[in-house]
Amino acid sequence: MTALRQRKGSKGKEPPVAPDFQPQKSNCCSEHHSDKILHGDWSWGSIIWTSVGWSVSVGLGLLCCIYVATLHENDLWFSNIKEVEREISFRTECGLYYSYYKQMLQAPSIQQGLSELIHDNLTESKRTINLLQRMNIYQEVFLSVLYRLLPIQVYLEPVYFYIYTVFSLQAVYVIALYLTAWLLAGSWLAGVLTAIWYILNRVDTTRVEFTISLRENWSLPFLALQVAAITCYLRPQLTAIQQKVMVWLMFVTTFCFCLTWQFNQFILLVQALIIYSLDSVDVLTASQVTTLYLVQVSGLLSVWLLQFCNSMILGSLVLSFIVAALFVKHCQVSVPGKMTLSVCVCVCLQKALQLRSDEHIFKFIKAKIGLGPTRDFDASLYLCEEAFGLLPLDTLERLAGTLLLYPYILTSLLLTGTLALGGGKGGCPDLRAMTLRPHVAYNLLHTLFYGLLAFSTMRMKYIWTGHMCAVAAYGVCGTELWNLILGALRCNSKTLVLYRTLYEVKKIHTFDSHSPCLSLFFFSPSSSKTPKQAVFAGSMQLLAGIKLCTGRVLTNHPHYEDKELRERTRQVYQVYARRSPEEVYGILKAIGADYLVLEDSICYERRHKRGCRLRDLLDLANGHIMDGPGQNDADLVPAAHPRFCEAIKSDAAAYAALFTRTFRNKTFHVYRLRKKRKTQNKTKH
Repeated sequence: MTALRQRKGSKGKEPPVAPDFQPQKSNCCSEHHSDKILHGDWSWGSIIWTSVGWSVSVGLGLLCCIYVATLHENDLWFSNIKEVEREISFRTECGLYYSYYKQMLQAPSIQQGLSELIHDNLTESKRTINLLQRMNIYQEVFLSVLYRLLPIQVYLEPVYFYIYTVFSLQAVYVIALYLTAWLLAGSWLAGVLTAIWYILNRVDTTRVEFTISLRENWSLPFLALQVAAITCYLRPQLTAIQQKVMVWLMFVTTFCFCLTWQFNQFILLVQALIIYSLDSVDVLTASQVTTLYLVQVSGLLSVWLLQFCNSMILGSLVLSFIVAALFVKHCQVSVPGKMTLSVCVCVCLQKALQLRSDEHIFKFIKAKIGLGPTRDFDASLYLCEEAFGLLPLDTLERLAGTLLLYPYILTSLLLTGTLALGGGKGGCPDLRAMTLRPHVAYNLLHTLFYGLLAFSTMRMKYIWTGHMCAVAAYGVCGTELWNLILGALRCNSKTLVLYRTLYEVKKIHTFDSHSPCLSLFFFSPSSSKTPKQAVFAGSMQLLAGIKLCTGRVLTNHPHYEDKELRERTRQVYQVYARRSPEEVYGILKAIGADYLVLEDSICYERRHKRGCRLRDLLDLANGHIMDGPGQNDADLVPAAHPRFCEAIKSDAAAYAALFTRTFRNKTFHVYRLRKKRKTQNKTKH
């Protein structure tokens, strides 16, 4: 716990590498010319390398576009069938959406076409509805207007203009995934691998060639662009202008995504939960969190206005959650509290606006997560549809067949492990540096959260599988993950330097060329002068190192998820409180300690402000007044004894009778607990 408190306020600089060992040279997948340009290096090499990367991305995007267009043509013989047959090929809801594009083109004017959509009495009998409010068909309106204004009617039929636009968005999709992988790995070669994987896994990454008009085929490219913009925005060392540009890109892409898909609020809700999760573990700054939330709100409200104040957007759960999250941003509110507040806000909005438009979705979700069976007709329609069922296992078999699944799983596990561990105080520098990079953490949670969504609802897999390609490519071409793996295998140069240093220190037995930790582990009684069953007491983090390096028995350790262990740790930490030597001795003996290790860095801690130091926490728990100037609560009283970790160094008789110092350096002090002599009391018979 001490390490957690110290890490939260520290900047975490990496230790310098030994002068005779140079960092490993980057390979073909670790060229960072794009990073140099991003940070202001406009050398010819960087410009050429980045230009090549952009050119390759456009080429791969066009390749994907041509590929799906060719598949569509070969499947339907689209250019050889009649116009009515082409229209029939737009099956189910796809035909409905395309009909509004056709209606706009057949209208005498653009203004009249818009009026017919706003006052439509053909879609629902005996009802006049506003289609622009009810449905996400602005893309059809935009394309029809563009087709009428551009001088292309002679060269291109309306249906081809429509389908080629959707196929072109696939090129945008591939380019966006390419850029995301490039930003993560620092090399556009990762983007190449992403695009190749996307095309090879076409069956599971897109279904655009036979469901052209589906809203997801319009919206997912914009979502991928938004993720790429967020990835760039969260990268370190961006200038103020670059940050503003990224914010505007995030807004535009969020707006386009929300405008083109009716399920936008649920997708953004998952994204809002990702942002909240990163905020909870202090990966994002307060400014970044607020900006990302406001981008979502701005995009949704802009769509709300364009859709004639659609009440379903205003009462969406994502807006309620963001309002609750921003409201309690600076308050000490737990996760359940925030979620409860979000639900309350949503319910209030639903009641105030009398919303019932999306209640079937909530019923479907309720039944989906097993909160009880439902007889609701609308919810049952979703539940019985295969697309809304669980993800079939053959999907994973296909992904594994193209060698995408294996690097993806390995990368996700490594990133999840490093994020969970947090790169502790004594952890690997590469690990700390990687877990603290916000854009990597965001993409990790993005793939995990949407992966869960895909497994629960098969139709949502297309949000996940495309991003899978970028994450897996980052794992293959990202140098951080390879350094982590090689470090774990003890093949990393920094690890070799450390082991060589430890070996030489132990070999020559010099006390002026190594850290206090090394001297503690190698030359204190914990190393070889104590029995194997000797029990050591001390701080959790230090005892973990003693266990690793010496194999001695511990009184407590950092795995803090046990009530009895937490209580024992609190008792051991009384060595940093104001307690008498007899009290401390009794506590340590009760848990079987033979040796005690005291740390000056804890006893005289200055890293944290008053009230957050470990000794302050102990004083407050014991009802004692804290050290130093400042106010104290009225119920606190002065301690009857000096601070144990300080007083024991005086070698006073009361301490010397119970503790014998066996080792010390400038940081650590090791004491052996003496055996109490039994006093023989004479009794009268």
